[in-house]
Amino acid sequence: MVVIGLGRFGTSVARSLVASGHEVLAIDEDEELVQSLAGELPHVVRADATDLAALRQLSVTDFAHAVVSIGTNLEASVLTVLNLAQLGMKDIWAKANSPQHGRIAERVGAHRVIFPEADMGERVAHLVTGKMMDFIEFDDGFAIAKTRAPMESHNKTLTECNLRQRHGITVVGIKRRHQDFIYAQADTEVKPGDHLIVAGPTPRITAFAALY
Repeated sequence: MVVIGLGRFGTSVARSLVASGHEVLAIDEDEELVQSLAGELPHVVRADATDLAALRQLSVTDFAHAVVSIGTNLEASVLTVLNLAQLGMKDIWAKANSPQHGRIAERVGAHRVIFPEADMGERVAHLVTGKMMDFIEFDDGFAIAKTRAPMESHNKTLTECNLRQRHGITVVGIKRRHQDFIYAQADTEVKPGDHLIVAGPTPRITAFAALY
């Protein structure tokens, strides 16, 4: 994995990948920043990623994935994505700070654009009300959430609850206190205090969480 741009987001990505056992080449043009991270990132180098020759010299295409986390300098971000695309990188992720930035990144070669601040803001907005315990939304308006089981489902099987027909959501599983994860079956019984892992369209998930 190549991570280019070692601000807070890029550094967090690189650290998490290293901790998970992945080989990571981390790149930034700030020499002081590179030196400060040398003790925790095994392969961190100073380089200008807008320079195609520099990326070629670093053999970035030896890696399957690249994350361009240059968010504040639009020109540098776009040029870096373009360089990676020209080198034939098969999976390029680009951090963007605005929809315009994201559209440009996609046009020059990014395979996936991420908006960390916007995504986290939306996630927090769903969680801060206390109606959901965790929430992940996908690009097509589909979401997975962890929420408390509503009273109408207590001491009933999932078939008896009929939550899919009544609320348009699917129960994927149940997490019960001090027990292993329970994969949802038709005859799985919901108990008071259970946490349900549910999937479905975001508006349906939001409405269902509000039942508690």
